[in-house]
Amino acid sequence: MKRFHVPGISSSKLATALSLAIVAAACSAPAPPGAKDYAAKVAQDRSAKDAMLEAGDDPVPKARHAEFLPLAYFPIDPDYDVPAVLKPTDDRTVIEIPTSTGTQRKMRRVGTLEFSLKGQPLKLTAFVEADARTLDRLFVPFNDLTSGTETYPGGRYMDLDRTATGIYDVDFNRAYHPYCYYNATYECPYPPPENRLKVPIRAGERLKRRNVELGTENSELKR
Repeated sequence: MKRFHVPGISSSKLATALSLAIVAAACSAPAPPGAKDYAAKVAQDRSAKDAMLEAGDDPVPKARHAEFLPLAYFPIDPDYDVPAVLKPTDDRTVIEIPTSTGTQRKMRRVGTLEFSLKGQPLKLTAFVEADARTLDRLFVPFNDLTSGTETYPGGRYMDLDRTATGIYDVDFNRAYHPYCYYNATYECPYPPPENRLKVPIRAGERLKRRNVELGTENSELKR
């Protein structure tokens, strides 16, 4: 059975379980002081996600828990959490984006996120599903120079809540692999050429060391 990794929306069971796990962790752990707050919160959310995935069979099948869990990440680096300005587009053209199952996903552009990362100006296009009724949740798929060697060759994702100001928090420490990396029954859109960054993004989810060879073998997906 083919299932969709819906951009910007986790499955209801996954989202609910993760939310409850994060709340429980937050209630049981004292808040770290000062500058450590950010790293501690990211680490806490990662631990909560691992716990939720360990407890279930989706999207990581139980038979593959030992292979994928706990999830692997680059070290938390606050320099990869940057502000971005969304430049909206009036273009409502529906585009077709290739997916992991060989089908096409219909999407449309919301605008371009412009930001500076480690002194270099970059930009990424934000999308929504073609039939989305609102623009409350933006989908940002991307490839970078780690794709296929250190991270999944089919790219990584970020989900952003729409803001009234047009200013967004682009946090690559929260970039994650699509569900099709763990479970081939999911259909996941690949990042379009405009979202293929020409820099390495060593933040967020990465391949486990034993899976790096597999990622290298499939590196053609990032092209």
